[in-house]
Amino acid sequence: MIDPRPTTQAPDDDPYLWLEEIDGERALAWVEAQNAATLARFGGARFAADRDVLAAIYDRTDNIPLIARRGSRVFNFWKDAEHPRGLWRATSLDSYRGEQPRWDVLLDLDALATAEAEDWTWSGAVTIPGSHDRAILMLSRGGADAVVLREFDLATGGFVPEGFVLPEAKAGAAWLDRDNLLLSSAWGEGMATSSGYARTVRLWQRGTDPATAPVIFETDASHMAVWADVDRDGEGERVWFADRLGFFDTVVWIGDRTGPKTRIDLPTDAWFQWHRGWLVARRRTAWTIGGRTHPPDTALGISFPAFLAGDRGFAKLFEPAERRALQRFFWSGGHLVLSILDDLRPIFEVLTPSETGWSRERITGLPEVGVANVWPLDIRTEESNGDLLASAQDPLTPPSLFLLRPAAKPDLLKRAPPAFDPGGLVVTRHEAVSPDGTRIPYVQVGPPHKTGEAL
Repeated sequence: MIDPRPTTQAPDDDPYLWLEEIDGERALAWVEAQNAATLARFGGARFAADRDVLAAIYDRTDNIPLIARRGSRVFNFWKDAEHPRGLWRATSLDSYRGEQPRWDVLLDLDALATAEAEDWTWSGAVTIPGSHDRAILMLSRGGADAVVLREFDLATGGFVPEGFVLPEAKAGAAWLDRDNLLLSSAWGEGMATSSGYARTVRLWQRGTDPATAPVIFETDASHMAVWADVDRDGEGERVWFADRLGFFDTVVWIGDRTGPKTRIDLPTDAWFQWHRGWLVARRRTAWTIGGRTHPPDTALGISFPAFLAGDRGFAKLFEPAERRALQRFFWSGGHLVLSILDDLRPIFEVLTPSETGWSRERITGLPEVGVANVWPLDIRTEESNGDLLASAQDPLTPPSLFLLRPAAKPDLLKRAPPAFDPGGLVVTRHEAVSPDGTRIPYVQVGPPHKTGEAL
């Protein structure tokens, strides 16, 4: 009997390669059959009841509306039972604090879908940095990966006549200036990679045909995707170009509107960000640099101009341990925020670089038992002043949203209503020890002074 499974010597000896044909008739028929079998097995009254309960929770009008700041206003995309497709809306931060914020509805997607007889779903918006008075909306038909790009005027609440419009494709765009976009789109002959994403970055000028927009960056069709954005931190125009080789590997170049000039000399599996003249990076694998070897997920920082000039004297900002891991990092207002999981406790540290080193402070005032997350309030890093948002909850405390400002205590913005009375209960943290000696932390909910036993 012949084993049909692929091997390293014969990787293509796979009898199921036809499943890779995304739109293939045989593949689609197989998917339909699996869906039918799943619904027949699990799609009964119990499923319908659970679905309806979860939908009611999702559609509650007192859920916390999450926000992001663009310019002087905070924006939210809101969905509920009355607006299943959603409302794109904005208000001031002061108004948002109130029980009934005064929202300015920019786009009613349900009304648009009805007016245009289209199954529109929201895939996001990219506003012009600075003024934020124009946006490229990404609208998807039925939730597909492919989107239609359309220019929207936030002042009038309508689409711009003769504005930027791109037919449906896996695409994205960044504003280079008011009349030019960096277009990363699979639309057009030869513009897609084998993964179906953009193979090129084009400079698309207002009023011109995107099919004739000059290509300023491209990659091999075997790579996954490319995209570009604009770094507005410093003086002059700096564009960065990303070439995603695969799921975990990316090459980044910096240049200008004519194309890439300098490759960022970092390993392809490194995740990195720069901001206001400082670069921070971490690798998925061990990293030997500057005469030292660092374990995977170590975060290293350095002056970006010095790095571009050849300096490799990184400062170690975080090193993982057996029960300590770096979840993510990001820049905000000249500060680097580390999100750390320390023995399953959420910890957030704020690092500030200078010519003499990196100072470090811990964000306090958030619960140490439960789930917490921190992210920047501002949508654009170069516009950030250091304001952060934090969400937190535990088994007894409903989801809460805080505003974090440098050197200030967390400021509660919103809290969801409690689902039950938590009186007489506390949340405590304990550890169980497995037969092989592994320590396993767990959380217990119960009366005070009761330790309980791990089962």
